[in-house]
Amino acid sequence: MLKNYFKIAIAVLKRRKFFTFISLFGISFTLTILMVVTALVDKMISPDYPDYKRDRSLYIERIEIKNSKEGWMNSSNVSVYFLEHYVATLKNLQKMGITSSAKASNAYVNNKKLVINYQYTNAGYWHILEYKFLEGKAFSQKEIDNAELVAVISEETKKAYFGDEKSVVGKYISADNINYRVIGVVENVSETVRNFSGDMYLPYSLSKDNRDNQNIMGNYNAILLAKSKADVPKLKKEFDQMVKKVPIPKDFDKLYCNADPFFTSISRRIGGDSTNGAVTKVITMAGGFVLLFLLLPTINLVNINITRIMERSSEIGVRKAFGASSKTLVYQFIVENMILTFLGGFIGVILSLLVIAFINETNFLSNINLTMNFSVLCYSFLACVFFGLISGVYPAWRMSKLNVVKALKA
Repeated sequence: MLKNYFKIAIAVLKRRKFFTFISLFGISFTLTILMVVTALVDKMISPDYPDYKRDRSLYIERIEIKNSKEGWMNSSNVSVYFLEHYVATLKNLQKMGITSSAKASNAYVNNKKLVINYQYTNAGYWHILEYKFLEGKAFSQKEIDNAELVAVISEETKKAYFGDEKSVVGKYISADNINYRVIGVVENVSETVRNFSGDMYLPYSLSKDNRDNQNIMGNYNAILLAKSKADVPKLKKEFDQMVKKVPIPKDFDKLYCNADPFFTSISRRIGGDSTNGAVTKVITMAGGFVLLFLLLPTINLVNINITRIMERSSEIGVRKAFGASSKTLVYQFIVENMILTFLGGFIGVILSLLVIAFINETNFLSNINLTMNFSVLCYSFLACVFFGLISGVYPAWRMSKLNVVKALKA
């Protein structure tokens, strides 16, 4: 029976080519956008180079102090003092990676200005994050303690500054009139991997920030690595208890700082605050957006399908006259619509692969490599089912209610 339904569906699609084109275009175009966006989101939230240990990590990004009586507050990144004096004492902490916010410096190559974004890191940073070194190595604690002018640069920076030179380890790169000795070159990091993408990495002992300053607010983020995945909740609980013991600066009465799992750190920035991770809110917002995005073309498909079905009223009348039940007819038209939807979905997958290949090839998004993985295909399949059922059920129900005599006269 399904084979017959498939033949009928193909015949119907060939009968009115314009309606078929509009239907397939709406389905494939919508799914293409949805799949590309899903691939981008999947790239951002899934473990990615060099941050592969997210299941064992907590992320510190902001600290906030409030004066609840006056109703004002102050927030920023955290200081090195806060991280080394308080966070480093946690018993369930295996390693702590410290990195500053990115800053821009100017270099000149052949009288042309080259902007190099740099950030300061500690030695633990290189033990937690799995950068791929194309040559050389990371700086050690000894080089940090000695405040040596050494740098790890990205592959992109190597090409921009040194050109086609095969090896640059031991050579010097000048930024803001300071000469740094290159000790390592790492593979480029996508800008979607926030806090870890940079052109040049320097020992944090070179920063002008006074590490002995007891101010808890500063210009740094941190990634905390637990001893195991099972120890992450213990580490978070210990961190929360530690924050309660941190002295609150004068003129303030409340202090907030969070060490979050990766997704919570994102949702807190998007829709939360210092007391609310907003995970449910962000998921609901994303789900609502996807639903609305799918619903609009679905409504158009419903109208097209109703028009298509009304044109077949005489066929419906004949089948009813020969004893076809409403249930059988509804089933047939839903199957036909699912065939149309999955055909559009197949076209959408092909278009998505082309768009993703174009984005990767043109480097439209810096150093990003999108992929069409199983998760993206799974979401696409669910979207096709949504399209097929929602856009087919109501028109099929309308069709099943047609009067036999009126249908035969049509």
